[in-house]
Amino acid sequence: MSATIDQASLPPISVRSNPLTIARLGVLPFFIFAGLFLIIPTLYLVVGAFQDQDGNLTLNNLAHIFSNEKILEAYWISIKISLASAIGGAVLGFFVAHAIVMGGLPGWLRPAITTFSGVASNFAGVPLAFAFIATIGPQGLITIFLRNGIDVGGEHLALDLRAAGFNILSFWGLTLTYLYFQIPLMVLILTPALDGLKREWREATATLGGSAVDFWRYVGLPVLWPSLMGATLLLFANSFGAIATAYALTGSSLNIITIQLYAQIRGDVLHDQNLGYALALGMIIITGGSNAIYIWLRHRSERWLR
Repeated sequence: MSATIDQASLPPISVRSNPLTIARLGVLPFFIFAGLFLIIPTLYLVVGAFQDQDGNLTLNNLAHIFSNEKILEAYWISIKISLASAIGGAVLGFFVAHAIVMGGLPGWLRPAITTFSGVASNFAGVPLAFAFIATIGPQGLITIFLRNGIDVGGEHLALDLRAAGFNILSFWGLTLTYLYFQIPLMVLILTPALDGLKREWREATATLGGSAVDFWRYVGLPVLWPSLMGATLLLFANSFGAIATAYALTGSSLNIITIQLYAQIRGDVLHDQNLGYALALGMIIITGGSNAIYIWLRHRSERWLR
């Protein structure tokens, strides 16, 4: 004797979702780390920017920024260095990324270049400053080599970088140093975007009689434009907030905003901590704005590269 069970008469099965799953607990260290070392310190300096040394609310710190020509000049020099290194890193990084993705290079070169880029993009601070001083500084290896020169075809060719006007402790010297980690960072960011350019698009362009120039003019660059602009903005923010490399390389000989900030918070002469907080707030606004535009542009580019 068999009995049939009416499925409709069975009580519904209650499925309770457990919010404390292992997957959600896995991101807990990230939020703890971000809160302790990013969110809380940022809120602390934002509050400090609107306080005086006695803890009273004031707008004098912000007013002092706009009334001090040296601080405004430091902001402007930092912006120019960041723009120069970002644009230079974006252009050179684009050609490197294009070479390893579409240039037909040997297959082993791509993992070698991307591995080096991952290391070089994080190589900064005192080691990077010392490397450039030892290489192209006043007594650097390349500086002395070019100064001594070589004999070619009976003629002695030599170049004195100092006499030519190059100084590692200058605007262009710091910009050149920043390019060491800006170019690899651009390679890492742009390589996935170049991988997203579909082969069918190039084949369709060729079928319609278009050349490689036509493909990049009408298809490649318009599709990559949000990625290129977003990556350039990210490079700008990356160099604008750098301090260890600049301080180790130039000391106080170059007036940039990160060194001004360091002098206000840790210096023995100026030392106005709340003014330093206000300087940091200005940097947060500039870098935050560039990062926000980068995220928006990246979202636009992902729609094309899916």
